[in-house]
Amino acid sequence: MFRPVQPIFPIASTPAGGLVTRRSALAQLGGGFAGLAMGSLLAPAEPAAAAVGYGLDQRSPLQQSPARAVIQLFMHGGPSHVDLLDPKPSLTRYHGTPPPAEVGDDENRTKYLLGSPFRFRPHGESGLEFSEIMPGIAAHADSITVIRSMFTEHRNHEQAIWMANTGLIRPGRPNIGSWVAYGLGAETDDLPGYVALPDPVGLPVDGSRNWSSGWLPPVFQGTAFRSQGVPVLHLKPKRPRTDAVTQGRLGLLQRLNRQHQAQRPGELELDARIANFELAARMQLSATDALDLTSETKETQSLYGLDNPTTKSYGRRCLMARRLVERGVRFVQLFMRGQPWDTHTANTAGLKSCCGQTDGPVGALLTDLKRRGLFDSTLVLWGGEFGRTPAAELRGSNTARGNEGRDHHPYGFSVWLAGGGIKGGQAYGTTDDFGYRSIENRTQTANLHATILHQLGLDHETLVYSHNGRDERLTDVYRATIIRELLG
Repeated sequence: MFRPVQPIFPIASTPAGGLVTRRSALAQLGGGFAGLAMGSLLAPAEPAAAAVGYGLDQRSPLQQSPARAVIQLFMHGGPSHVDLLDPKPSLTRYHGTPPPAEVGDDENRTKYLLGSPFRFRPHGESGLEFSEIMPGIAAHADSITVIRSMFTEHRNHEQAIWMANTGLIRPGRPNIGSWVAYGLGAETDDLPGYVALPDPVGLPVDGSRNWSSGWLPPVFQGTAFRSQGVPVLHLKPKRPRTDAVTQGRLGLLQRLNRQHQAQRPGELELDARIANFELAARMQLSATDALDLTSETKETQSLYGLDNPTTKSYGRRCLMARRLVERGVRFVQLFMRGQPWDTHTANTAGLKSCCGQTDGPVGALLTDLKRRGLFDSTLVLWGGEFGRTPAAELRGSNTARGNEGRDHHPYGFSVWLAGGGIKGGQAYGTTDDFGYRSIENRTQTANLHATILHQLGLDHETLVYSHNGRDERLTDVYRATIIRELLG
């Protein structure tokens, strides 16, 4: 089992003795631990974490695996499966009528069935059906598997988000990206193993907890990169210094920190902090280069929609994701501001807006991964925390047709996967005739997580971490199974 030493979180701070303490030296130099970053860059030392087997050093998967990286396109708010990925002719046929008793609304939140305003049509040789407002994604139908039988355990956003990202409906657990970084480490010494790409205009619902490592050591937490301006803040000093001054300052700080570390063996939180700052030093060069989109051709920039105000923001993040996995980052997540897929009102307009921003860039990402030889080794996951009701939600006086919304729906919804050894051109599982409940090949989150880990060469049953006297797993209490039908 993969089970490193349990970290000890309290860190003592003891004066070094004499007139100058370590604390006062750091304060006077103004560098703090950040000084260690450039010290590492100028005079590389043996990584602190490596000495105790606790860090992002690359580890071989337990088994041969097709995928070496994951790009997760998380759609906060709950995309409407019956409007995008799961066509339901019965909804159109019975539009405006009360839901049949056998598929009725358990919470009595909806009053009449709401047919989709969008047409579905088959695509590719497989004939897999997609909504007309997803042409960019639909162009890759033969490479995509749509899981139409997902279900989850809570109808509130936060709990469902925690379930989708961490495996349980309670907060404080590690994200799947942290588990991947924990299990595999990083392929590169110059970039994090796990990167989050939030919307530059605002965080998603639940903020930075979306990429938290929970109680896993903080070295496995996602690093948020900015898609506008400087990729990572505070990597460089505000005022330039000469090389001689820099080397003198940082050389001293490095010696003090190594002495401090040597006096506290086994303080894995301290080791992690030092390792993070050493990584920060290397990122001063590599992060800027990795996210310099001006080095891409005009054709590539146009492909991702960087010349279109509607698609530019999400397109930049998709292109950044490709550049990051190309350089060895294991797990990359893309987020939108707030929860834009939460279409309680004006479902039609809301979906058009969300797809207008994301569909073209996502299609471009799949195209670009293929032509660069990265598609087979990169698993792409698209989906949200749940779906939307097949019936209309009436709120206040908002009853005019065309303004109907759909409520949260945990009982049956869709996500899709592509690349990374996934067999494309198929729909797995079904919901009932109205898209209300998952009925065939019902797929819980744990099964999806187990399958993703499997494609990376990790075993969800043996990838454990000892926490509070218990071996914790991403799939936790569930008897998860790998979805073999999805695999190529």
